[in-house]
Amino acid sequence: MSAADRGGARLAEAVKRAYAAGLDDYHLEPMVLTENGVPVGRIRDHDAVVFCCRRGEREVELTEMFTDPDLAVVERRRLDDLYFSILTLYHDKFKNLPVAFAPEHVKLPLAQVLSQAGKTQFHCAESEKFAHVTFFFNGGENAPFPGEDDVCIPSPKGIDFDQKPELSLPEVARTVREALGKYDFIVTNFANGDVIGHTQNTGAKLEACGYVSRALEQVVEAALAAGYVVAVTADHGNIEKLYTAAGKPDGAHTTNLVPFVLMDPARPGPIALRDGTLGDVAPTVLDVMGIPQPPEMTGRSLASGHDWGGERKMLLIICDGWGLGTGDDGDAIHLADTPYWDFLLAERSWSRLQASGDAVGLGAGKAGNSEAGHSNLGAGRRVPQDDVRLDAAVQDGSFARNPVFLKAVEHVRRSGGSLHLLAYLTHKSSHGSIDYPLAICRMAKAEGLPEVYFHIIFDGRSTEPGSAPALLAELDGQLAQIGLGRIVDGVGRGVILDRDKNYDKVKRAYDALLNGDGAQYQ
Repeated sequence: MSAADRGGARLAEAVKRAYAAGLDDYHLEPMVLTENGVPVGRIRDHDAVVFCCRRGEREVELTEMFTDPDLAVVERRRLDDLYFSILTLYHDKFKNLPVAFAPEHVKLPLAQVLSQAGKTQFHCAESEKFAHVTFFFNGGENAPFPGEDDVCIPSPKGIDFDQKPELSLPEVARTVREALGKYDFIVTNFANGDVIGHTQNTGAKLEACGYVSRALEQVVEAALAAGYVVAVTADHGNIEKLYTAAGKPDGAHTTNLVPFVLMDPARPGPIALRDGTLGDVAPTVLDVMGIPQPPEMTGRSLASGHDWGGERKMLLIICDGWGLGTGDDGDAIHLADTPYWDFLLAERSWSRLQASGDAVGLGAGKAGNSEAGHSNLGAGRRVPQDDVRLDAAVQDGSFARNPVFLKAVEHVRRSGGSLHLLAYLTHKSSHGSIDYPLAICRMAKAEGLPEVYFHIIFDGRSTEPGSAPALLAELDGQLAQIGLGRIVDGVGRGVILDRDKNYDKVKRAYDALLNGDGAQYQ
């Protein structure tokens, strides 16, 4: 391998061939570098792996396949001596793994405050967003609090989501309606705005908006009839923005404000609402329900002057990826047939909430995401997100001195193995950044390691469609400057990062990493 050949150009050519066959970055199947017919850079016993993603619900299944000896849902080859480390603790089941950045659990999230007040609560979403109304909404806790029931409705399986833009929303809406009257507080997520918003299918996005509007009518009207105060909001923007500045379909999150609609069936007149942030929603819930706000919550009720007339029951609907758009032909919600949503904006009280950047604990100017959105919604305060913590560590140099990464280097030096970095090829995703594996690679160079293997995860969400070859060329140049690192395979996020128990799909990526299975290139 020449100093200039770091593997990016070769993988880029394989990606271009996959594009020609109709695949996009998100759905790219495993591609593996071979030399003389032999796969290069496979993960073996005595090696060390750093999984350079930071988020959680999409990283769980691959982590299980590498580290859980009792996982029996698929057959896979196990490695007996593998140092496998993760950036953040995205599930308690991994608490015994090497975790580079320990979690910052939220103290007294809304669900815990309600539980301590003796209130019953119901959390419901389809599986694509179930972790968000449980783990993230509850401040990083996997187990429900006393008095809390959680119900997960399976998302569609075996098809591209844009082929079923309603997803499992009809079942979610039915389940929530059936819970009315049985619980003091209900929170639900309508996933369509984000899941379908991430696709490139404009028609499916318009249909999805229509399904959300109809589900809102069914659930909101039933809840009001049952005496519930109802709030409708969103965790971040997405589906409202149809096109990029270049006129291409846009599947990325936005920095747009999100709506907060509030309805009181006992007092149908206007409610004086102020604008705010997602961290003001939990204090509003406590205000409605007549529960004192703990000092840990620094947000403020959005309707502090309203007389709720005592303790009330409340329903919170989170329309995922449902931002306030431009109101023109580039705005899916504006274009779609959404009569009930239009009615809410015209006839009900509502305000605007900040859901991106520093307002939700992200870097300045960064688009919101579901993790940040739901953690702020449930916490009642601004929650510093992992991207801020990790980016700061990269900038001040402490990232490369992290003991977990140094132990990975020590492991391979002692065992004679290799260091492998599962590298997310993007600059600004909620799941990670290419800056993380690059920082570890620089550290490995300083420590004198002879080789580091990069296993690329293509994004297809926070990156422009078709941008993978250009990003690979950029990475090639950075590795050449470092003088270490080799790109040996690649796979789309839609294959390797799953959150819906599609282990057979994740296994295709796992088998590529260990065995070299997949489309081979030279």
